[in-house]
Amino acid sequence: MLKVRSLPFSLMIGFTLACSAASAQSRRNVNYDETKIKIENLPDPLLTLSGKKIKNRRNWERRRRPEILTLFEDHVYGRMPSRPKNIRYRLTEKSESALGGKAVRKQVTVYFPARDSNAAMNIILYLPKQNRRAPVFVGLNFMSNPSIDEDPAILPSRYPVIKDGRILEVKRGEQSRRWPLEEIIDAGFGVATAFCQDIEPDHAEGWKTGIRTLLKDELNIQPEEWGAIGAWAWGLSRIQDYLETDPDVDASKTVVTGHSRLGKAALWAGAQDQRFALVVSNESGEGGASLARRNYGETIRIINTSFPHWFLEKYKTYNDRPQELPADQHLLISLIAPRPIYVASAVEDRWADPKGEFLSLKYASPVYKLYDRETIEAADWPGAAGLNQPIGSQYMHYHIREGVHDMLLYDWQQYIKFARQHFGY
Repeated sequence: MLKVRSLPFSLMIGFTLACSAASAQSRRNVNYDETKIKIENLPDPLLTLSGKKIKNRRNWERRRRPEILTLFEDHVYGRMPSRPKNIRYRLTEKSESALGGKAVRKQVTVYFPARDSNAAMNIILYLPKQNRRAPVFVGLNFMSNPSIDEDPAILPSRYPVIKDGRILEVKRGEQSRRWPLEEIIDAGFGVATAFCQDIEPDHAEGWKTGIRTLLKDELNIQPEEWGAIGAWAWGLSRIQDYLETDPDVDASKTVVTGHSRLGKAALWAGAQDQRFALVVSNESGEGGASLARRNYGETIRIINTSFPHWFLEKYKTYNDRPQELPADQHLLISLIAPRPIYVASAVEDRWADPKGEFLSLKYASPVYKLYDRETIEAADWPGAAGLNQPIGSQYMHYHIREGVHDMLLYDWQQYIKFARQHFGY
């Protein structure tokens, strides 16, 4: 087992009680009745705030796209700071015979310029052994780098693993089902990941020891000006920064991906950072791919109560009036255009509102059509009748699989296939 340093007992108890109370409250009075859904005031992705209709790519890129970005910055995720100066990379470990000789493994520490030496992130990168630069799937992990595989050479986390207010002891490979490394490597892709809590611990007080505080002077942004989702998205872009320096990586072919809350971060990173060539949202739900206005499953109020650190304080003002939110999640997906986007759901994951995830993808289609991109042609959400039957085009894809909230081999197989079609592999 991987030991992690402990927090004071009183603080740990406080986290546990707060999270337990929020979780219990959040599961009450949840709507799963489609007859009670009424989507009102859904923003048109091609209509500016001044009422001007966008009819071409030039006006989308110059007017409406920046306008939508600002709406999300002001009302949901917060401002995204740029890359700080004087980032340093140190190759801490390398092997030419990882995964039974199939892969090259690199472990890189990213040092951020701050007075506190704790401002750092550990990236683990697996690359296929081949005679060309590899495209790479980029994503954060939930439970430290050693959790993604039983590989004994994976270095331990710099920080404790905290979940639901508790400090965990993490078993190597504990979440390997979410990271089928050999399958990805066999397809000719690399994988780059880092522990999300290297960037910011995932609890209400995490901002105090995360980069929102450690780097506030270097980034010229105060902690309250952005949330944890924004901080994690920022971290994904810093992984992209490193990949651009690695001669074994084709950094023009990176796929930013994430599951659940880290799927929210992947979408925001993909919307902000156009260097990511393809974006994958795996069951990202409320605050991710799902339409907030549907009020189905998890809602704005529920997510802000359970996870008050994820979004801006201003987002809480929409807890009971999502119809007044000036930007809904289909607009977030529209920001990814014309790059390919894959959104996925699970039929038993009603909390994340699978239909709402599909509808966000569909309602973003008009922007993709500005670029003459094929979109989702299905008139209706496939639902249970369409289990394990991906639909869409080379630029917009969706599936709903059987099972629960998770990121499984089936999901990865679809993302690999989608990326290979786009990259010509």
